[in-house]
Amino acid sequence: MMTTMAKEPGLLTPVQANGSKPHRALDAFGRQIHYLRISLTDKCNLRCVYCMPEQMVFRPGNEILTDSELFTVLRAMDALGFDKYRLTGGEPTVRPGLPDIVSEIARLPRTREIAMTTNGLRLGKLAEPLKKAGLNRVNISIDTLDAAKYKRITRWGNLKDVLRGIEASEQAGLTPIKLNAVVIRGYNEDDVVDLARLTLDKPWQFRFIEVMPFADVAEFQQDHIVTTSEMMRRIEAVCGVLSPENGGALDGEARMFRLPGALGSVGFISPVSAPFCASCNRVRLTADGMLRLCLLKDGELDLRTPLRAGASHEDLMTMIRAAIWRKPWGHDLADGIIPMNRIMSEIGG
Repeated sequence: MMTTMAKEPGLLTPVQANGSKPHRALDAFGRQIHYLRISLTDKCNLRCVYCMPEQMVFRPGNEILTDSELFTVLRAMDALGFDKYRLTGGEPTVRPGLPDIVSEIARLPRTREIAMTTNGLRLGKLAEPLKKAGLNRVNISIDTLDAAKYKRITRWGNLKDVLRGIEASEQAGLTPIKLNAVVIRGYNEDDVVDLARLTLDKPWQFRFIEVMPFADVAEFQQDHIVTTSEMMRRIEAVCGVLSPENGGALDGEARMFRLPGALGSVGFISPVSAPFCASCNRVRLTADGMLRLCLLKDGELDLRTPLRAGASHEDLMTMIRAAIWRKPWGHDLADGIIPMNRIMSEIGG
């Protein structure tokens, strides 16, 4: 189908042969923004050392968007062309009524994918109802296969619960299964080999993530960064050469590889050592109703206040579209500028 393109601030309008004009939000750098990461709660049932202090104080309930407020924002996002959603937290499975929330998102006219990032602890019970509600797949965090190390990293967690969650997700059809590990020096840098080996016999994706600095835990995070290049060297020294997939192109945020003879693939998300800002197509909605334009920069748009003041659907669309137009090119970690107004659990990753 032939199209012509008409631009205005924050809006990309493909004029199609049938005369229809599906809108999609556009930033000032020409990136089409159509992927929303939704933090459903800042609460979590773990206290991972790289994420939050053990005595974390969470926001009061009246600051968190209600289901109705969330759906009002999502209808505006849908009208702006958003079609991909990821549910995050904190830990999204602790949000009451999660399957109903998934069902509502699935009913949005443009929705084509709903995923969730989770620690997996509650998937043993929730995987099947979430699949029936419309969830397509999950990313499950598992930073080590050593039960004692897992307890040390998460402070509260039981590795067996995560393994049960992975099994339940696979049985429910929440595939392809994607597993994540944040690699922290002094905690689990020696575990990357065993984790990568999971892809030899399973058609899973395992993604290793460089720890990112945020606010009160930034000093710890900076002191414990393990770069992608070091992770790759460790894996290749034992498992053989990592062969690039997709011609070396990014798959979302990850650059994907495959070990010799493996059924699955290994990916690396490198926001610190190799930023991927040029391909960014996402913004984030925090649990307390702020539209965050870049994970690693503090700029946000308050949507909760106008929502509770009675903003109309059109008002929300106008505010969101204008904010997306101002989305920054990328972060400034290389210049020593660290996001300070929230820690990761308050953003959703």
